[in-house]
Amino acid sequence: MTTVTDLRPDVVTVGAAPLRPEDVVAVARHGAAVEIAAEALARVAATRALVEGLADDPDPHYGISTGFGALATTFIAPERRLQLQASLIRSHAAGTGPEVEREVVRALQLLRLQTLATGHTGVRPLVVETYAGMLNAGITPIVREYGSLGCSGDLAPLSHVALAAMGEGPVRDASGEQVDATDALAAASLSPLVLREKEGLALINGTDGMLGMLLLALHDLSVLLDTADIAAAMSVESQLGTDAVFAADLQALRPQVGQSVSAANLRAVLAGSPIVASHKDPAVCTRVQDAYSLRCSPQVHGAARDTVDHARTIASRELAAAVDNPVITDDGRVESNGNFHGAPVAYVLDFLAIAVADIASISERRTDRALDPARSHGLPPFLAHEVGVDSGLMIAQYAAAGIVSELKRLAVPASVDSIPSSAMQEDHVSMGWAAARKLRRGIDGLARVLAIEVLTAARALDLRAPLQPGPATGAVRDLVRTVADGPGPDRFLSPDMEAVTALVASGAVTAAALPAA
Repeated sequence: MTTVTDLRPDVVTVGAAPLRPEDVVAVARHGAAVEIAAEALARVAATRALVEGLADDPDPHYGISTGFGALATTFIAPERRLQLQASLIRSHAAGTGPEVEREVVRALQLLRLQTLATGHTGVRPLVVETYAGMLNAGITPIVREYGSLGCSGDLAPLSHVALAAMGEGPVRDASGEQVDATDALAAASLSPLVLREKEGLALINGTDGMLGMLLLALHDLSVLLDTADIAAAMSVESQLGTDAVFAADLQALRPQVGQSVSAANLRAVLAGSPIVASHKDPAVCTRVQDAYSLRCSPQVHGAARDTVDHARTIASRELAAAVDNPVITDDGRVESNGNFHGAPVAYVLDFLAIAVADIASISERRTDRALDPARSHGLPPFLAHEVGVDSGLMIAQYAAAGIVSELKRLAVPASVDSIPSSAMQEDHVSMGWAAARKLRRGIDGLARVLAIEVLTAARALDLRAPLQPGPATGAVRDLVRTVADGPGPDRFLSPDMEAVTALVASGAVTAAALPAA
């Protein structure tokens, strides 16, 4: 079995080729080191020489010898340009609200570093080396929740990072302690940057925040969609459903790629189940069809898989991009452009939020069926030990229902909104950062809803004794039993739910049921 850990790089090289999604996760979430390819530093030095030549030109060049945004026609004298760069970063570091998670900020730092290393931004090699040094030292600038409209890049979040590189503002050190950026840089033997022409813009014009959150979300969804298939199989088995509808030839009649993957997972997880075998005889089971939440699991889960695949395509293209404005072309031109607009990323972030809500919704319906004696085919009400005295898992379903309700609200797209800024110069924005923020909350909610289904189905399988679950579902049931006891009198339920959620989020549930995945 190849594990995620086995595939995780310890060192990620930036500048030799576009980063891979797993590279971003390794640096952002697991602290992998970064190194800069020598050829990348050579490219950076070459384009910097072009910028310095234009800086000496008496004719204005946007971002080099002019103001920014609505002030793009204002010429800035050479003696004022250092102040211009510093003022740009200080004024744009205008985030507010709670701190953004460490892994998101590290992804933001890494992705901006990748663009700097392309040689299309015109910064000095020193800037590239400083960003790499901050990542390797575990210096994480404090970025605030609100401030990005997702149009001229994630301006405010990226400005907080640039401000820290200048030795200003608060950061978290490698231990998580809040310290002044100047002190953190000194401890890492890094000098604060004094930004020169073009460098301020180069550090803040990018879709790096929303892209980083998209890549982290795709990583998490790869685990959660497998978990959804496993949870559905446990529900089908424990509710005496049929696996016949998941047959490969039936699925092939509708050649949707994701559907076939989910159906194959369901077949694999249900294989060899004594419970399923116990009611295959038509004389024993007279039901013609299971409810949609059981029977149509591959169709719904598969649609989410196909949505994830589309989002991966967009993310891979964005990983290969060099987003800045203005940008240095391969033939040495300095050109304004609109590549910083976040629409491509924002759309798929919203699309994923819809899929997340629907996967959680069908999971909650399967959980509810297990708790209803009118639909669970012989299980006690709410899977309670002593009906009337015990409530069993009644309120666990309430929790799932409450989360699903919120996920439906979070599925309302952010990218259909726009609000003008910069004196109507930036008159259409993507809201991609907001789309990413709500998707992160949605993924957390999905993990919890799936955990409640797994916890419920595990108890239902125990209550089918002396019939035993199949090898795969039994392995998950046994895993759950390492953190949550089986049927019995009511007890404090919240710790069980949290513990199973941790199993789901870590990929342990998937590894138990689909070890070859």
